[in-house]
Amino acid sequence: MSAPRVIKKYPNRRLYDTEISSYITIEDVRQLIVDGEEFEVRDAKTGEDLTRQVLLQIIAEHEQAGEPVLSTQLLSQIIRFYGDSLQGFMGTYLERSMQMFLEQQQQFRQQMGGLLGQAPWTLLNQLTERNLELWKEFQQNLVSGLGPRPAARPRDKEQDKHAAEKDTAKPRA
Repeated sequence: MSAPRVIKKYPNRRLYDTEISSYITIEDVRQLIVDGEEFEVRDAKTGEDLTRQVLLQIIAEHEQAGEPVLSTQLLSQIIRFYGDSLQGFMGTYLERSMQMFLEQQQQFRQQMGGLLGQAPWTLLNQLTERNLELWKEFQQNLVSGLGPRPAARPRDKEQDKHAAEKDTAKPRA
């Protein structure tokens, strides 16, 4: 595994990408993230790791522009965890939740890729029908699991008559 790309941050807030020997913008850093590049941002003078600060800056800028991902309520809840005894677990929980979300997103994209030849409405109808079938199955299982067991049905006289005739018609050994 190769060493992460190093980006130096200068006091004038400029970012210098050492791999391409050029100054870059915060948007270029965001693109590195989107492209899955491993990197770290270091203070040009002290060598201090500033990666988290830059990542938070990117999030803040994107939250201010356009449609935010993080609601005010979610941000408030995250802030409440700072100083809480469970603060250490919160980061791990969020990381695992995000990983699960990304895995489900990937599965969904693969499934959608297999259905590309279909019209969007056809796909939505199929998804709706499948969800409806699953819901009905769930309800049936729930009702059959909770309800009393049906008593044996009383046999009808015609069935009894035919059963008796069969028994008498058999040769005895």
